[in-house]
Amino acid sequence: MLKITRKVEYALIALRHMQAKDPEGLTSAKEIATHYGIPKQLLAKTLQQMARDNIIQAVQGPTGGYRIRANLGKISLKDFFERLEGPLGMMDCFFESDCIQINACNIRVPIQRINDNMRDMFSKMTLMEVTQ
Repeated sequence: MLKITRKVEYALIALRHMQAKDPEGLTSAKEIATHYGIPKQLLAKTLQQMARDNIIQAVQGPTGGYRIRANLGKISLKDFFERLEGPLGMMDCFFESDCIQINACNIRVPIQRINDNMRDMFSKMTLMEVTQ
């Protein structure tokens, strides 16, 4: 079953929450975690990763928090997913060559076509489309 990870899900929830606020205002991890029932520690790590990737800005201090830094209309979903979770693919053999069945695999080519179409679709969609 294809599905996004919790990490990506929480990141999208956080971005959508921040977008609904004043662009200069700050949002804390605690605020988002409490509002949506998200584990605060996992959310905080996800927000820190997005800050390292310059998607959001982290402001330190007792009244600190996060705000959107990047233009979400210029970041594709494919790039966003890969920043958070690594290469986007349906099967590990597209990224790792240690599969013992790689030479005898009879589904690799058709699955590669599906994978390419999926990557293409996510390349054409932006973060703004999902978080607005």
